[in-house]
Amino acid sequence: MMLNPKFELSMTLNTNKFQRVFDNCCNKSLCLEELDNGEYADRSLAAKGITVIFRDSQYKKKVRLLVNPCVALDDPSDIDRLIRKLDKHIFEHFDRRYTLNDFILSGMTITGDIDVGSRVNVCNYLKVIRRVGRVKGFSPICYECFDDKASFCLSGNSNDTDFLLYGLEKFVADQLRSADAGQKKLQTAGEQTKGILRAEVRLTKQEAIREYTDTTDTSDQIVEMMKNSKEIFIEIFARVVPFGDFYKMDAAVEIVRSEVKDHVMRRKMLRLLALIPEKKSLHLAQKAMNCRDIEKVMDTFAKLCLSPVTISKRHEVKQLECLYEYILGKKQ
Repeated sequence: MMLNPKFELSMTLNTNKFQRVFDNCCNKSLCLEELDNGEYADRSLAAKGITVIFRDSQYKKKVRLLVNPCVALDDPSDIDRLIRKLDKHIFEHFDRRYTLNDFILSGMTITGDIDVGSRVNVCNYLKVIRRVGRVKGFSPICYECFDDKASFCLSGNSNDTDFLLYGLEKFVADQLRSADAGQKKLQTAGEQTKGILRAEVRLTKQEAIREYTDTTDTSDQIVEMMKNSKEIFIEIFARVVPFGDFYKMDAAVEIVRSEVKDHVMRRKMLRLLALIPEKKSLHLAQKAMNCRDIEKVMDTFAKLCLSPVTISKRHEVKQLECLYEYILGKKQ
């Protein structure tokens, strides 16, 4: 699975400095695009992987740069070259007044496309993962651009981290239909996105970035975050989706009964399996158990490669392979 990290740089300016930068960019790009939220987009650097966003609010004048390394470079893994090119583009675009380190790294989105083979599998995985329900530290969130039944989206309560999982084919098709795209475009997009389960991990504020890097230098932060993007993605993904294959309840119970010899641990695992459908949430089921060693229980499920979240009786599929097999590249 290939990951595509994108990041946001931001800079807050006083009124005079902001107006000078804004006017200069207006002259260079000839026309700024006014966005629905009152911001303005300068896309003159889009071919270099950079979109400049201006927010001229009464209380805070802010310039943001949305950077897509996959567009900026043919080889986004060459992070040192990315830093040099980014610094050069910023220096030139802002009339040699600002450099990369005048901005702060204020956000990062890591996107992973998981090829599960078919649109049926995409649907099946979403159905069972939605049964995870509430997750510790997160709250469910709805986006207008997603079908609730074809997505599982969470927003961090206080960790400035969002998690999104959705079927890429349906998302792209809905976007194209909204733009009145023709049937040919829809068909081509469908062929390219069929069987793709897209996961997004979003670090939405500077505070979330600081959880993964100790340095305060913007250039160094970008280097460190880019190098560790896979580990960050998996760490956050694992907060939401438990490790293991998904089975129907009866099959999961049979695996626990036959494989777990410790009768106390076996009883706890069977109790958790029964509570999740009842509580409609893995987290709420764990809380209801009031078990001090719940992490040991989860570790035992992981060692068996068995997810405690089971497939609904109403679903025809009997087993789904562990998603981490795809994420870690073991499943082709």
